[in-house]
Amino acid sequence: MNTQTVKTLITGVLAGILGAYLFVSFSQSSTKTFPNSESQTQDNNQIPQGTFASYQRNAITPDFVKAAETATECVVYIKTVSGTSQSYTWLDFFFNGDPRSHRSIGSGSGVIFSKDGYIVTNNHVVEDADEIEVIHNKRTYKAEIIGTDPSTDLALLKVKRDDLPFIRIATSKEVRVGDWVLAVGNPFNLESTVTAGIVSAKGRNIHILEDQFPIESFIQTDAAINPGNSGGALVNIKGELVGINTAIISRTGSYAGYGFAVPSDIVVKVITDLKEYGQVQKAFIGAEVVDIDEEIYEALELKEYAGVVISRIEEDGSANKVGLKRGDIILKINGENIGSKSNFDEQLSYRRPGDKITIEYKRDGKLKTIDLQLTNIQGTTDIVKREIVKAPSIGAELELVPKAERKKLGIENGIRIIKVSRGLIARLGLEEGFIVTSVNNIEVTTPEELITVLEQIQGQVIIRGISKKGVRKYYNFYF
Repeated sequence: MNTQTVKTLITGVLAGILGAYLFVSFSQSSTKTFPNSESQTQDNNQIPQGTFASYQRNAITPDFVKAAETATECVVYIKTVSGTSQSYTWLDFFFNGDPRSHRSIGSGSGVIFSKDGYIVTNNHVVEDADEIEVIHNKRTYKAEIIGTDPSTDLALLKVKRDDLPFIRIATSKEVRVGDWVLAVGNPFNLESTVTAGIVSAKGRNIHILEDQFPIESFIQTDAAINPGNSGGALVNIKGELVGINTAIISRTGSYAGYGFAVPSDIVVKVITDLKEYGQVQKAFIGAEVVDIDEEIYEALELKEYAGVVISRIEEDGSANKVGLKRGDIILKINGENIGSKSNFDEQLSYRRPGDKITIEYKRDGKLKTIDLQLTNIQGTTDIVKREIVKAPSIGAELELVPKAERKKLGIENGIRIIKVSRGLIARLGLEEGFIVTSVNNIEVTTPEELITVLEQIQGQVIIRGISKKGVRKYYNFYF
């Protein structure tokens, strides 16, 4: 073997040894990049122990267990019973009998708001109910309605307990699109159900409330909300309330990816008003606004889709007094951006008559700022306390329709039927929410006057008025 051959052989052996050494060293260093020991320090680029799939799940999805445990303790099942009149005969009137009727059963969910038994739910859950039961931890309680607000679809109930677990409340202003949320309900008394999703949008107006002054600024979520979950809680990952579940958009009546909740900040304001005054203190600027659409954008030669446009000014309203005009574009209220009519309504929903706000608006391309004092529906700054007259002699509770509402309806006088129980009003078939304007073509101006007339009336009776949906109707009876 010559010298050249020996050199080549030695070089090959050394190269092989060097390659093996480098391979082993590289493998060991690669293994140290993903430590398996819990005692080893992990940096932001390292994957903790477990499979990659489980790492992804834990990194993206928070732990909902504690939030679910916290919230479910504060959610109740609500059962309602109502009687629906079917038919009348002349014997019912002659013998002072009640009409034949059947009982209707409904249900929903509710959220315990305070340990002394105040419970918030949806107005549509308890609307027209004659009896309401609340079931919590397999115990049943009779509930009374403290107040309702159709404009936000909220209602406040009360049960006789002073040691109930109550929900913690977070401000809905801090809720962001993309935040994780849980929808907690107690449908059909199923010991609570919990679904998870994210906040899909805020300030949604879906035109489902039929009240005269609806406030729709919903939190939209893809957490599943089904019938029976109405009135339940929408909570954050801490188990704190951020909304009251209210509605879904679906062609089938079941969940289809869109759920809506009343923001917690609106809920707190409404419930506080119902507890203190019996009705919500609504605040107005004395003007109506509309969203900026393409037609308005072009007509006003705007440069951006920002704010809302004043479409009508009330002659005696605050807006007119401070110089606002039709066509002005409201951009901010107290520094908060107004991007839509629902944003505008939400900002006013937090306030009461007499409160002062600062409005930033644009006119002819120039920014302006004014201070304005909000009023109630009657155009004053007074707090309006609901005055309900109980009339057991005719089986009803009545109230005088506020002046501003009568003006809007085009009537001089009106007595609203708040509640119907067993008695004359039920036999006449008059529904809750019906406004009586006259009896036998004679206008009634006070609840007491209507009670006196109905207690003494004989022969033919013609009652005229306006239904809850704003339709003019009349009833013709013989006594």
